[in-house]
Amino acid sequence: MPADDPTSLSDLERRILELEARPFRHLGVKERRIREELGLSPVSYHVRLNRLLDDPAALAAAPAVVNRLRARRVSAEDRVA
Repeated sequence: MPADDPTSLSDLERRILELEARPFRHLGVKERRIREELGLSPVSYHVRLNRLLDDPAALAAAPAVVNRLRARRVSAEDRVA
């Protein structure tokens, strides 16, 4: 199976990308959904998400989400530098 094949993503990885695609309007709702739906702490979730952004399979599965988050990550890095 090629590395950029979306089916090479685990169920958890697909669910992380799906959660990132959803809008959250109220403070704390996303963190609660991370715990309830994925069974992860927010810190563990963000570590996995950050790793996932560099995975070609994630880009193939959800290009708009991955590209938006990659741009946000670069912007945050620029602010720190």
